[in-house]
Amino acid sequence: MFSKIKGLTISKIFLFILLSICFSNTYAEGIYQKPADFINESFSSKPPKSSVLWITKSLKPEIYNIMGHDLGVLRVRYWKKNGKTVWVLNEIGKEHPITVGLVVKENKIQQLKVLIYRESRGGEVRYPFFTEQFKQIGITSEFKLKRNIDGISGATLSVIALKKLARLALYFHQKVKGNIEK
Repeated sequence: MFSKIKGLTISKIFLFILLSICFSNTYAEGIYQKPADFINESFSSKPPKSSVLWITKSLKPEIYNIMGHDLGVLRVRYWKKNGKTVWVLNEIGKEHPITVGLVVKENKIQQLKVLIYRESRGGEVRYPFFTEQFKQIGITSEFKLKRNIDGISGATLSVIALKKLARLALYFHQKVKGNIEK
């Protein structure tokens, strides 16, 4: 008598519930802006050709100090023009990479924008109320941010990831600023 509920068998309902539980923890990828579009926007639709920063042995210790791990890449692409550098960098939040676009000028963050967010929670880090905190922030000689960044409850690992990427972009900017076209 209870084996069918309006055409659905108990086994189908059970299967639906089981699948819902299994896939509820999968990550949700939110593409808020394509990296190429961020780069174009950063240079008023006239981006320069990309440059490459090679991750040499001399850079690795400070990168590890900033990130807490090796980058796992040999080089990082960036764009430079008029004293400004643009970086598209990734860092793991809790389980998945967060792709962030950063604009640096005069050793300060001009813009930080979450381009792609892949975590199931913590996506509040993409909103301006959070990202605006990074504007005009620089780093100390120890490569720490010069100002405190307020966290977001429930997004702690995503906040940490963005702070690391801000520090890394500022560090990289210092390393290439002698080569920045005026």
